[in-house]
Amino acid sequence: MTSASTTARSALLGSLAAGALALAMSAPATAAPQQADSAGTLAAPCVEKVAVVNNGGFTIKFAVSTREGSLTPGTDVYPINQSRTIDLTATDLTEGVDVRPIVEATAGDTVPGNTFVSYCANGQTATYTASGTTLDYTVTLIG
Repeated sequence: MTSASTTARSALLGSLAAGALALAMSAPATAAPQQADSAGTLAAPCVEKVAVVNNGGFTIKFAVSTREGSLTPGTDVYPINQSRTIDLTATDLTEGVDVRPIVEATAGDTVPGNTFVSYCANGQTATYTASGTTLDYTVTLIG
């Protein structure tokens, strides 16, 4: 190799290295992965209350369930466009347990919430929506 081609090669490698470094510095940092539950979803957010809004064309009631299957006392039956809230501090559940609502449609199916949340006495509420028909509905965490 001639000294001109060696100089050109060194300049090219230097440019590539500088470009790679600049790209690495501008890339967003990635957080360490969080541990997922057995269904592959994270138990977040951490909440004190669980609410279910009835957006279905039927009446419902619900209770809160743990991963192990323990249930809180249920709500009364309520119609469309209403909601009910279960305050977890008024139950026998311990803080840190993962929970989700189990919704029962009158004359229809019983459906669990799509994701678990964690119980923390922090004043926050996890709100789910129940929507669909008595035999084909979903219970989805919305906030």
